[in-house]
Amino acid sequence: MTEVLLHVKELTVSFDGFVALNLNEFSLRENELRVVIGPNGAGKTTFLDVLCGKTKPDSGRVRFQDLEISRLPEDAIVDIGIGRKFQTPSVFTSLSVYENLMLAMKTDRSVIASLFAKLSNEDHDHIEKVAEETGLHEYLQKEAGSLSHGQKQWLEIAMVILQDPKLFLVDEPAAGMTDEETYKTGELLERLSEDRAIIVIEHDMEFVRQIARTVTVFHEGQLLVEGPMEQVQNDPRVIECYLGSAQH
Repeated sequence: MTEVLLHVKELTVSFDGFVALNLNEFSLRENELRVVIGPNGAGKTTFLDVLCGKTKPDSGRVRFQDLEISRLPEDAIVDIGIGRKFQTPSVFTSLSVYENLMLAMKTDRSVIASLFAKLSNEDHDHIEKVAEETGLHEYLQKEAGSLSHGQKQWLEIAMVILQDPKLFLVDEPAAGMTDEETYKTGELLERLSEDRAIIVIEHDMEFVRQIARTVTVFHEGQLLVEGPMEQVQNDPRVIECYLGSAQH
């Protein structure tokens, strides 16, 4: 059995008296693909914010590979192996796909220095491998701004993957994609989960059904139910708080 990679215990986050997160316990194993769903305001994004260091919890513990990380700064959390892709792609649109990927490998340098830095053969091979893995290999010399929305999402995924995270956090990857792009993104995340753990936040239920192994449902900042998709979507509590008549 794979080891527990992430363990969260008694985690609370509040903003101006409003309790955004009150999570008793959450665990994730190595190379596990977990989908987190729930209505708006359920605490999903706040949870990712805590995991990547953007938000500090009021109380509780976040252990990653037996290291307590809840008080670490964001850059330290990236260094220990947690990468995050936000909902809106943030790529350098005037640069090529290859240049964007090159910058992703040179996070300790300025933009200008990175562009003029010579990549080692190993670095170049790594970029080629990740570009191939994310379906971007034939677009390496193309300007990033000319990519479709889905391709920009894949580029940002590739930029995070180049950091070799052991845990990859992905916020609503299917938002704004065509049906074909959504399906390809699901296939991509399933492939990527062979070598790393992934937590996906998503609202698109068809996409969730495509990739879900274990689904965690948040409601009002708490973990409501967790299990296989078929079990979760038929749970009366989930139907009441989130899926409603949309599943029928």
